[in-house]
Amino acid sequence: MNNQSAYIHSLIGEQEGYFKELEQYAARNEVPIMERDSLDILLQYIRMLQPSRILEIGTAIGYSGASMLKAAEKATLVTIERDPERAVIAADTFTRMNMSGRITLLEGDALKLEDQAAERGPFDVLFIDAAKGQYERFFNLYAPYVNAGGTVFTDNVLFKGLVAEKGDHPNRNTRAMVKKIRAFNELMMSSPQWESVIVPAGDGLMISRKRSGGNDNEKT
Repeated sequence: MNNQSAYIHSLIGEQEGYFKELEQYAARNEVPIMERDSLDILLQYIRMLQPSRILEIGTAIGYSGASMLKAAEKATLVTIERDPERAVIAADTFTRMNMSGRITLLEGDALKLEDQAAERGPFDVLFIDAAKGQYERFFNLYAPYVNAGGTVFTDNVLFKGLVAEKGDHPNRNTRAMVKKIRAFNELMMSSPQWESVIVPAGDGLMISRKRSGGNDNEKT
């Protein structure tokens, strides 16, 4: 952590209550959750946008989903988690935070749950934080259900700084993942249908606004 990051973290402070418990659980059990600086950027946008409906790809233990609902108190959330154990923990998270009535938790592969998610749309916000090698597929599948003027947030688009490095990573799987993330970043930054920016906070957060008219393959 550089001096700037350390300074920002000192201002943000520690989480409280059940959010702190979730952070501790994630650290003990190696569950990937958003880093605090990128999470705070996401939540500031959620506070400003005040979306009515949010779609999240990658629930994990419910940390980011519950955080977004706390920031937008009138919003509802559809969230998809592939791992059964994490889905159970997430359901408990939402129950303990009295958010269950605002959430639809779908368990399974997001690439196979389009119909179940779509019937609860369209959405004002799409948050992608799942298998990084599948980001482009997740985006192509679900971005058409984002309203014109809506926002897509994608986490981990710099992936530990590896995406910005010129050389190839020695591990073949990591090298393939980095290549896919780079392709996704280039696609989004050059898309005429989306206005995107990459914020170098946390593991890299991309913020993309859907222009009026949206995707060529927009679904109704």
